[in-house]
Amino acid sequence: MDLRIFTEPQQGATYDTLLTVAKAAEDLGFDAFFRSDHYVRMGNVDGLPGPTDAWITLAGLARETRRIRLGTLMTAATFRLPGVLAIQVAQVDQMSGGRVELGLGAGWFEEEHKAYGIPFPKDKFARLEEQLEIVTGLWVTKLGATFDFHGRYYDLTDSPALPKPAQEKIPVLIGGHGATRTPRLAARYADEFNIPFASVEDSERQFGRVRAAAEEAGRRADDLTYSNALVVCVGRDDQEVARRAAAIGREVDELKAHGLAGSPAEVVDKIGRYAEIGSRRIYLQVLDLADLDHLELISAQVQSQLS
Repeated sequence: MDLRIFTEPQQGATYDTLLTVAKAAEDLGFDAFFRSDHYVRMGNVDGLPGPTDAWITLAGLARETRRIRLGTLMTAATFRLPGVLAIQVAQVDQMSGGRVELGLGAGWFEEEHKAYGIPFPKDKFARLEEQLEIVTGLWVTKLGATFDFHGRYYDLTDSPALPKPAQEKIPVLIGGHGATRTPRLAARYADEFNIPFASVEDSERQFGRVRAAAEEAGRRADDLTYSNALVVCVGRDDQEVARRAAAIGREVDELKAHGLAGSPAEVVDKIGRYAEIGSRRIYLQVLDLADLDHLELISAQVQSQLS
C-alpha cells in the first residue's frame, strides 16, 4: 500500500508552504506529493494569501525534490487547452527527471470559473474525453511525425507533438463516482482509477464497475491501479485527534466515519479494509499544512506498519 500526501492549497497556502510539505513528505518516505487544481477557497476559510497554480507549483517542486512523484488530483480540463496542457505536463516531467503523473477531470466548481473569467461549458465530460485523447496522443506520437485531431470541441492540424515527456508513459489518473461514463473513460485512458472520499462499500462497487469496463475494452482489470483519497487525522491519543480535527474545522466522529481518523492502530486497520477490496494506494488529504508533526506521526506509526 502506497501512501501519498494530497494537499488543497486553495484553502490557504503559499508556494513556500507547499515546498516545505513536499520536502517533508520526501524525507519521511511518502510515495508522492499531489495537489488539487482549484483557484477559489471552499468552506469557512479565508484562503489567504490566494491561489497558486497547480502546474507552476509542480514545476518548482520538480527542481527542488529528488525522489517523490508529483501530480494533480485532479487537473480541471476546463482550465487549459489540451495542447497547452500536454506541453506543460511534459515539460514538468522533464524538469523532474520523469516523476510526474497527470490526474485529469472534467472540472466542476462553477464559482471559481466565474471568479477568474474561465468559461464553464455544459458539456464538460465530452470535452474531457477529447482532451484525454489529444494529450495522450500528442505524447505517443513518434518523433518526426505529426498529430492531427478533428473533434467537436478541439481541432489540431500538423502538430509537431513536442516536447516529449521524460517517461516513456506518463501515468494518467481518472477518478470519480459516475456509474457509467467514468468507468468507460478510465478503461480507455487511465493507468490509475481514484475514488475520492468514498466508503469501503462504495469504493468496492465503483472499482467493480471500472474492472468490468476495462475487461469490456479488452484490457486486464489488474492493468489499472485502484486508489482512494481520504482526509487524514491521526493522533497518539484522543486529545491529539480532537485537537487536529478542531484545527481543520471537523468533528472526530465524522472524520472516523468518512475518513482516516483516530489512533495509528485505528487508521492502519481502516486502510487494511480498503486494501481488502483492491485499493493499492491512499492519497492522504492533509488539510493543516503547518502541522508537520502530523506527517511524522503518520510516517512513523502508520506507514511503517504498511510497508
